Amino acid sequence: MMRQIRHRINPFFLFCLGGAAFLLPFLSMASKNSSFLRWMEGEELAPVLPISLESFPPVTIPVVDSLCRLDDQAHSLDAFFRELDLLSGRKDTVVNIVHLGDSHIQAGYYSGRIMRRLHEVFGNAGRGWVAPFKLGKSNEPDDYFIKSVVQGWDVGRIIQDNPKVPVGPGGVGIQVVSPSINLDLIIGPVNGAGYAFNQAVLYRSEDSMPMLPAGTWKDSVRVSFSDTTVRHTILADTFRLSCLTDTLFVQSTRRKQGTDTLLPASAFSNTYYGFNMMNGGAGLLYHSIGVNSAMFTHYTRLDYLRQLSMLKPSLLIVSLGTNECYGRRFNSAEFTAQVRDFIRLVKQELPHTALLLTTPAESYKRVTINKKRTYVRNENIERVAKALVDVAHDEGLSCWDLFAATGGKNSCRTWYNKRLFGRDRIHFTKEGYYEQGELFFRAFINSYNEYINRTHVTS
Repeated sequence: MMRQIRHRINPFFLFCLGGAAFLLPFLSMASKNSSFLRWMEGEELAPVLPISLESFPPVTIPVVDSLCRLDDQAHSLDAFFRELDLLSGRKDTVVNIVHLGDSHIQAGYYSGRIMRRLHEVFGNAGRGWVAPFKLGKSNEPDDYFIKSVVQGWDVGRIIQDNPKVPVGPGGVGIQVVSPSINLDLIIGPVNGAGYAFNQAVLYRSEDSMPMLPAGTWKDSVRVSFSDTTVRHTILADTFRLSCLTDTLFVQSTRRKQGTDTLLPASAFSNTYYGFNMMNGGAGLLYHSIGVNSAMFTHYTRLDYLRQLSMLKPSLLIVSLGTNECYGRRFNSAEFTAQVRDFIRLVKQELPHTALLLTTPAESYKRVTINKKRTYVRNENIERVAKALVDVAHDEGLSCWDLFAATGGKNSCRTWYNKRLFGRDRIHFTKEGYYEQGELFFRAFINSYNEYINRTHVTS
């Protein structure tokens, strides 16, 4: 006699099946909402909401509000904005931004204001990249100092066709012949407030003397020496401190690593490129890299962009174009070709990096009229701005049109009347650069908010 077999459905199976049906709509949006993915992994997150600009100081320059946004019709910044979602969710991660440019960036005021504002919103992971400009006899941002008792440093700059000294990720390199070298890294007590660090990475050539911690707290500093080059003969040595500090003193050693052998000073070239400072927290690292007189052609170098990739930028902001338009024979077509060459190489060497072009604000040029020196608006700035906007559209990139947002043609008069220009009427005062930084920050946040509203589920 056959037994009747009853098919019973396991209640746990029914529970799982119902749960899957409930989650299916949310799983379909997971690729668009990184916060949801982190919630699925067990992390408690606040919802990602648009960021209010009301608590930040208003700008004083008249602005075309509709243009105070990043132009990104192809949504090329979406992947980068998704990374910012991780920071909004307080995940233990660091996102790198590199701001590349010329003297407007080397001064540190424009990019420095952007850096501080973005740190207020997305978290401060440290000061990031700093270069030894003053040791190379050039101007340096006022929030840090790199000092040495050694004099007579030679310098190489990215703007030189055949630099005497190799350049590093910061576009400069310094070199000296000496049996003993010290470098003092100091955060400015006022202008550098908030950028104490507990980790600093020193970039040097592989044939340079390595550095050891010096000073009162040297025993609390752990050093990890690079045993292999990271890019084109560059070594990156890491100094880890037991607590946050605003100073790091290092002193060279000629002792062969792991031995008691003292190598001769002539065995070293002593080329140093700069530091990367971090504080161990989650947030943004905003690396400001500018070199006086730099143009697109100067950065369009395979070896340089490979060095820049060491900083692992998720976003590369490029603020160039001013120096090109002061030549007597400026040609829009030639300039456009130079910008395209740069973009092509960036896409090749930094394929996972979003690219954001910015246009320069209008400025003046000095001319002679009736044997009298006077200043007139530089008409080429407008041509440069149009070329950059057009290239960005064609290449599917984002663009911040500072020229248009501040009024476009003849806007330099407004800046001059408000005393925001420097003496040469090409560079701006500290306050002028701060104003530009505020404008960029607002444009950035407005575009980030548009991304949030477009891609995140709202109730």
